[in-house]
This record gives sequence, structure tokens and C-alpha cells, in this order.
Amino acid sequence: MDAYCEFSIAAGRQLTGVPAEHPCARVHGHTFRVRLTVSGPVHPVTGFVIDFADVQRAFAPVHDALDHRFLNEVPGLGNPTSEHLAVWIWRQLSPSLAGLSAVEITETGSSGVVYRG
Repeated sequence: MDAYCEFSIAAGRQLTGVPAEHPCARVHGHTFRVRLTVSGPVHPVTGFVIDFADVQRAFAPVHDALDHRFLNEVPGLGNPTSEHLAVWIWRQLSPSLAGLSAVEITETGSSGVVYRG
């Protein structure tokens, strides 16, 4: 079964891998939605795949590192596309968040990416 938690990150960025005339080559910002999915069996006693509070605790330092930041200045996010952001978050969380199966980043109401490690 899959369980998920969603978070919001407000951050600025400037994409460095696009032509100068591309709108995202300029400094701009998004309120990103981050959905973390954890997969596994339902525990017979708790009835949880994972306690949502455990996901929130694991994500707290990642949120602090990204929220209200200029993502280009975050180590490892030199070209902070949504794709790179998803991989970066996965790498931060996967060692400590057992069962992490997907990191979804939504940068607009209709555009986003899903990374599954």
C-alpha cells in the first residue's frame, strides 16, 4: 500500500541549462508542492504503512534547507529544475525514510515530475 504526505516549499530559482531567452532563465519563484510516497505493508498493530508524523519529522530538515531559499545556492542544486529537485530530495531522505518510493514535485497547477529512485 502507498501512504503519502504533501508539503509546500516557496523558493526562487534560475535555470541555467536553458537558452537566455527562455522565461526560466530569469530569476523566478514557485510555491512547489512536494508529495512523498512511502510504500509497504499495513502494520498489523498500528494499521499504518508509516506514521505520518515520522514522514513530517524526516522532511523537516529538508524543508528548512529549501523553503524561502534561492535554490541555485543550495549545494547540489546548481541547475534547480524540478527533476533535479526531486532527485536531491530523494537523496536527502532515502537513507532515513524506509519505504520511500516516490518524490513528486509540482511546480505549477498542471506541471510536475515524479522520481522513483
